[in-house]
Amino acid sequence: MALTFHVQAAFPDKPIKIIIGFPAGGPLDAHIRLLVDRLQSTLGQTVIVDYKAGAGGTVGAQFVAQSLPDGYTLLLANTGTMVINPAIYTKAPYDTLRDFQPIARTAQQPLALIVNKDVPANSLKELITYAKANPGKLNYGSAGNGGISHLVPEMLKSETGIFMVHIPFKGSAPAFTDLIAGHVQFMAESVPQAANYAKQGKVKALAVTSAKRNVALPNTPTVIETGVANLEVVGFYGILAPKGTPPDVTNKLSQAFKETLESPEIQKRMIEQGADPAFLNADQFTKFLATEMPRWAKVVNQAGAKLD
Repeated sequence: MALTFHVQAAFPDKPIKIIIGFPAGGPLDAHIRLLVDRLQSTLGQTVIVDYKAGAGGTVGAQFVAQSLPDGYTLLLANTGTMVINPAIYTKAPYDTLRDFQPIARTAQQPLALIVNKDVPANSLKELITYAKANPGKLNYGSAGNGGISHLVPEMLKSETGIFMVHIPFKGSAPAFTDLIAGHVQFMAESVPQAANYAKQGKVKALAVTSAKRNVALPNTPTVIETGVANLEVVGFYGILAPKGTPPDVTNKLSQAFKETLESPEIQKRMIEQGADPAFLNADQFTKFLATEMPRWAKVVNQAGAKLD
């Protein structure tokens, strides 16, 4: 009697898909493009980037949460998707720690507060003065309801008493298009995108939300420098898999991202874009999320921002 042995192929033995919950051309897209080539070399497999935009990253996150937990469908997410959305939506379609297996935090990143080039303000202080003198005249765009680019302007409004109307978009790329065209006048968005457009003279960067100035915008002051206290915000990017992904797969993926982020060339390019390489492995990233979620829930409650 012949014996048949089924040998399971070593992971990965087929292409890996990374889902982004925003349209192509945004900051998450720019971030993963920095990593893909080296990641493919490390894993020995093709890495495909796919976009499932909508509801501040919620559509893409829900898709991954419901995918097979085999390591072949991953999510590249940000602060808004993973720790703000569960607090800001009254009925979020996923629970970050229950429905996902964190793989690796890849970067931390401040935001830049930017305005259309025709807005009569060249500093955050001037913008606040203009907004108070012209209530309701300023619209601000965001990458979607519930994301960090929605919440930070709400925090600014709360701290300064100004009034701006929120216009949500399906991702930062279309929001930038309308900012440049003047259909919205203000945005809080990731430094790489903001620095790129500011250097082209298409927008004006007024402040960054980190404690220190950013290399990509060295002449742009921090929000705290401009006199607005209590507004220091640094977001993160990270990779997650569906809950139930086997530990050996989780560890292999985590190690692959670690090796990718250790590349001096990738670190240099990431810093030039305005992000800080900030790797955490699967266990560390899980603990990080567990501390970030209540912190942001408190911010959401203080800002009074809730979405159905």
